[in-house]
Amino acid sequence: MMDYIEHRYTSACGQLELFARDYPADGPALLLMHGLTRNSADFEPLAAHLAGKYRLIVPDQRGRGLSPDDPDPANYRPDIYAADMFALLESLGVERPGLIGTSMGGVMAMVMNAMKPGSFPAVVFNDIGPVLAKEGLARIGGYVGGGEPFADWNSAAAACAAINADAFPDYEEADWQAWAQRTCRTLPDGRVAFAYDPAIASGFADIGETPQPDLWPLWDMLGETPVLVIRGALSDLLAADTVAGMKARHSGPFAQVDVPNRGHAPMLDEPAVLDALLPFLKEHIG
Repeated sequence: MMDYIEHRYTSACGQLELFARDYPADGPALLLMHGLTRNSADFEPLAAHLAGKYRLIVPDQRGRGLSPDDPDPANYRPDIYAADMFALLESLGVERPGLIGTSMGGVMAMVMNAMKPGSFPAVVFNDIGPVLAKEGLARIGGYVGGGEPFADWNSAAAACAAINADAFPDYEEADWQAWAQRTCRTLPDGRVAFAYDPAIASGFADIGETPQPDLWPLWDMLGETPVLVIRGALSDLLAADTVAGMKARHSGPFAQVDVPNRGHAPMLDEPAVLDALLPFLKEHIG
């Protein structure tokens, strides 16, 4: 896989120095946005297929990876992240990237489009839509932010498997070791912990007790923007009925793929994903 340039930029609020990977290329730019508990390393499997063809801009959202924690947990929300993404793009001089968003990153893509409609030539949603199934939200709320650091990398890999095995039933020990390397970090005392601020869990404190926000207006604002919706066939967060509704309400080009043997959320290097994603990008991004 091609090397990336480490890029640091000032957050939209002006208070944090955030981190992003910048994979150089002469081709069009893509902004890849990770999920709630992940970071830029989450896209390494996909970057192996796209690097060199597209300029890949892959940030660590505030409180994840190499980006610092926000001292105010109330700032861990999609509109703040979206504003950071515009600051990132401005810092790199990138005006019209394609967007690929996994889970939370897909919500960010909808928010970004609402903030600046028509600014993105195409959007890829990875196992996310305007309606989030309560079962999946409850599962995420059950593990995010909790637990003590792990004694070693083997323990970290076992924890990754315990959380995600239902969504990746064919993964083996080597896969979970690689997963841990992408999602965890070594602490100063030698123990291993997930590479995110536990305070990001604050938004899940009342899951199940308050109504979900209505995201359909954000979806409708995509207008004629080409979209690709990727759904894990085993997903507990994005229902097939929701995808059908997304298709029915979208006025532009709409492509979809269900990824066999995957739950929330596909890693995007699966053959079914690549068979749909690469032609979609070529047609709508270049």
